[in-house]
Amino acid sequence: MPQTLMFVKTFISVPSTLSWSKPQLCGDLITNVATNRRTEVVCLGMLAPRKFLQKRKKVEYFNDAHDEADQKNWRKLMTEIEEAGSAVPVLRSQRTKNQSLPKDLVVGTLVRFKQLKKWNLVSEILEWLRTQHWWNFNEMDFLMLITAYGKLGDYNKAERVLCYMNKKGYAPNVISHTALMEAYGRGGQYNKAEAIFRRMQSSGPEPSALTYQLILKTFVEGGKFEEAEEIFETLLNQSLPLRPDQKMFHMMIYMCKKQGSYVKARKIFGLMAERGVHRSTVTYNSLMSFETNYKEVANIYDEMQRAGIVPDVVSYALLVNAYGKARREEEALAVFEEMLDAGVRPTQKAYNILLDAFAISGMVEEARTVFKSMRRDRCTPDLCSYTTMLSAYVNASDMEGAEKFFRRIKQDGFEPNVVTFGTLIKGYAKASNLVKMMEKYEEMRVCGIKANQTVFTTIMDAYGKNGDFDSAVVWFKEMECCGVLPDQKAKNILLSLAKTAEEQMEANQLVRHFNSYAIETKVGEFSKSVDGGKNKNGDKDGDYEDDEEKDDTNSFEDELIALNGEHQHKRSFLQR
Repeated sequence: MPQTLMFVKTFISVPSTLSWSKPQLCGDLITNVATNRRTEVVCLGMLAPRKFLQKRKKVEYFNDAHDEADQKNWRKLMTEIEEAGSAVPVLRSQRTKNQSLPKDLVVGTLVRFKQLKKWNLVSEILEWLRTQHWWNFNEMDFLMLITAYGKLGDYNKAERVLCYMNKKGYAPNVISHTALMEAYGRGGQYNKAEAIFRRMQSSGPEPSALTYQLILKTFVEGGKFEEAEEIFETLLNQSLPLRPDQKMFHMMIYMCKKQGSYVKARKIFGLMAERGVHRSTVTYNSLMSFETNYKEVANIYDEMQRAGIVPDVVSYALLVNAYGKARREEEALAVFEEMLDAGVRPTQKAYNILLDAFAISGMVEEARTVFKSMRRDRCTPDLCSYTTMLSAYVNASDMEGAEKFFRRIKQDGFEPNVVTFGTLIKGYAKASNLVKMMEKYEEMRVCGIKANQTVFTTIMDAYGKNGDFDSAVVWFKEMECCGVLPDQKAKNILLSLAKTAEEQMEANQLVRHFNSYAIETKVGEFSKSVDGGKNKNGDKDGDYEDDEEKDDTNSFEDELIALNGEHQHKRSFLQR
């Protein structure tokens, strides 16, 4: 093992930040430790290849030649469906004249797409099977169909399936009601979802554990925190066999995160131990996602390891993210190396987080090493990866390198988005090169990309800092013209740019105007959302009929992860 990996392990064996210290090594491995902190991480063994990440030839075993042919034909069928984006045309092509498809092929295809959570394909296949004379469409098929529409949030179609089941004489059960309730919840109809749940409580069918999990999820996503707490407290206190399970506790911790109540989340975390509910990696990840302070994140990580819980890729990514945001690149790299040593395969998002840790500090060489390692370890860089790498050049004030890499983004087949352009605009604004800044802005507009709040604020700030307050005001007003409301950061920047009494008066008037406008907008939005959300589902389908298609041979389970989303990660690039 390379010598530098030995240095990494010397201070990652104890994850606590209190005992970690910066390495004091000399020689060729780490240079300029005392004089230049930004080069401390330069080392020969950084992200050395691991054997478990190397591509290996997959060995397959078959019962006989007939089984091998069946397996390969089915995989070919699945690939064709994936490429076509539609299942029915491919399944039709598999039929011979007046012959039905093998039942095991149809069932296997449905089960596989269900496992992959591709509910649009599941519903498409089932709707087609409902019209086929050779397929006995029974109650289990109806239940899978209404479940698929529930996962898709298509409550109109879920309602129709339920009505048709009643016409066929199938009695309503907990599965069909839970699926309809989920459809309302995912479709933003929170009041209707609650009505279904209350009816199940009062007149049946009796809600199951899954029903309670989904209604808690619906209430939390709909901002109905009091209702969620009331149901959770009822489950805790009532003398029924059903008790809150691990997923319900996770959802309540997630609710506390949305409320910003870390104390309440810790209380629920402690309650899990009191009630004998196992605390898993996901539980600790949820708590870690609360914190922005790297010390607190590291303490929770330590607590997880002391409890004998094995960290997963999300755990490591959260800790790397915390160190990266704190500009502690050595610890971020050390945690990532520890993850690799533990045999945990890094995801694309985990690599992006480590890449961001170096990009924040403008450590271009280290960022390039991470970027190259992604391809080596079969984590293909996405646009977020390229934009993060671009920000490394910008934060290093290397605009020539940034321009070269920007051209590479297009050469590699990616279309820059507002965050990508905004990163370059921020770089030229930082360098007070207003001409190049505006060139990039115009180029972005030519590409049909609308500026966001961050881009407008960056341009406004650049003009103000270069002594052109009038232009800064123009760009502040431009936000309103483009339908973008200035946030508090933009207002504070405008106020800070005003130097004279006249400028301060104008800035205060503009801020007061936008404050009153924002209040009026929120009141209007609230009045529109009183009914519990808009109908997002088009009502294009006719009623279900008991007809068959003419023969034409030619023709839940949501795991809670409290890691910040990719869109949040992208937005952070321009806010440093």
